[in-house]
Amino acid sequence: MTAASETPRPGADQAERTFAAAGADTDVVAIAPEPEHAEGILEESALDDPFGPDVVAKAQDLAGRYPESRSALLPMLHLVQSVQGYVSQEGIAFCARQLDLSDAEVSAVATFYTMYKRRPCGEHLVSVCTNTLCAALGGDAIYRKLQEHLGEDGKPLGHEETVGTPGEPGSLTIEHAECLAACDLAPVLQVNYEYFDNQTPEKAVALVDALRAGKKPAPTRGAPLTDFKGAELQLAGFFPEDEETYRSHVDGPSQAVETLRGAQIAQERGWTAPVMTDVPLPEVEKK
Repeated sequence: MTAASETPRPGADQAERTFAAAGADTDVVAIAPEPEHAEGILEESALDDPFGPDVVAKAQDLAGRYPESRSALLPMLHLVQSVQGYVSQEGIAFCARQLDLSDAEVSAVATFYTMYKRRPCGEHLVSVCTNTLCAALGGDAIYRKLQEHLGEDGKPLGHEETVGTPGEPGSLTIEHAECLAACDLAPVLQVNYEYFDNQTPEKAVALVDALRAGKKPAPTRGAPLTDFKGAELQLAGFFPEDEETYRSHVDGPSQAVETLRGAQIAQERGWTAPVMTDVPLPEVEKK
């Protein structure tokens, strides 16, 4: 069976004893704390494939858009999220098969970018900017308020945690985000990557309550609000073919008074930027 090794040296998490790896003759099912739950753990079976022919067709379409098919990995990961609401191990294997990559290569990308979620998301993803300017203007307070408001049993909702059943109507996943590129409208938050500007804790609470009730408040600017999976399908590069439907999904105000204020003042006062002149590049020493 197993034999205890010698006691490890004292450390921050000192253990009384450790165990050597089980030998080849060890019945790991029999020694499991709950053997009935351990049945089949040594069987090698293929992962379930939740991606139907329509998803395969979209994946092949993505791969055909690039000279090198592996360049389609980023949008294909969004495609996976549009189906499952996160990047599962099945999703990683799916992308690897479609692009002739290893699971490790796909995992390296999926774990590098924060937009690829490793746990199932709610119907809506709420991202609160807590970078410097937003934080100074109330972003931290907004995030704390939402954590407390959406938490249960006195426990605040944590980063990338979900209230409700992931993917079900009314469920929300909350996260604190780095700069959302809207400092002139701080503090801001996003719902499925659409902007809600000039927020306060009270406005943010009213917003998430509306989302939980099944409503879709209009963003301050940008496209009409959809759910997280719908936004992921758009990020993968797929939109309705009908022009009118397409426009109804993507059109929306993209500018704000604050964003244009500097340009307006410059125009009123006759300010112009200095003319750029071509500057020769320095010569590179030949090796």
